[in-house]
Amino acid sequence: MLGLPNKLGMEAKAPLRVLALGAHADDIEIGCGGTILRLITERPHLEIMWVVLSGGATSREQEALSSADEFLSDATDANVAIAPFRDGHMPFQGSEVKEYFEQNFKSFDPHLVFAHAREDRHQDHRLVSDLAWNTFRGDTVIVEYEIPKWDGDLGRPNAYVEVSETIANKKIALLMSHFPSQREKLWYDAETFRGLLRLRGVEAACQYAEAFTCRKLVW
Repeated sequence: MLGLPNKLGMEAKAPLRVLALGAHADDIEIGCGGTILRLITERPHLEIMWVVLSGGATSREQEALSSADEFLSDATDANVAIAPFRDGHMPFQGSEVKEYFEQNFKSFDPHLVFAHAREDRHQDHRLVSDLAWNTFRGDTVIVEYEIPKWDGDLGRPNAYVEVSETIANKKIALLMSHFPSQREKLWYDAETFRGLLRLRGVEAACQYAEAFTCRKLVW
């Protein structure tokens, strides 16, 4: 699974702490939802902290909570947090967002962090990526996920996680059922999500896969 190095534990029985970061409700699900569903089935001692950095106290909070609840329904140890930072304005709240990272994530000491891609053109996404790298400077494994959108900023990933057809279908179904606020967007539909899974599957010599950029592994 991801060619896991020593700190992540090569055996399924080894504890694994995962931090999943998303700037907005649905980011984690789109970027690495299938991988998290697979991890939950394969790592019984998984501890996951799932954090959405915007939407708290807004109409999107319930979307984020209900989706996370279903994605993590089989996890033995899961903690979900929805922060109140303003969608689209996170770089202008940078000091507060950085403080939130420092206060809430370091003590969790994750083995594996999922965060946005560094080259993502959305300003909130880039800040989350930068702060993930700023917060975890040692041997924590950080993998950057991708979000398809109109910017045309999909990169050239170098790490792939195969997901089964069952997991792919579940991911897509949950994305389409939990985020009604996004359905008016031209790109937000089942064809987009399945198409990207299939394309990355072709690149990974399988049917469906999620793709990531992994810039550093400490073995």
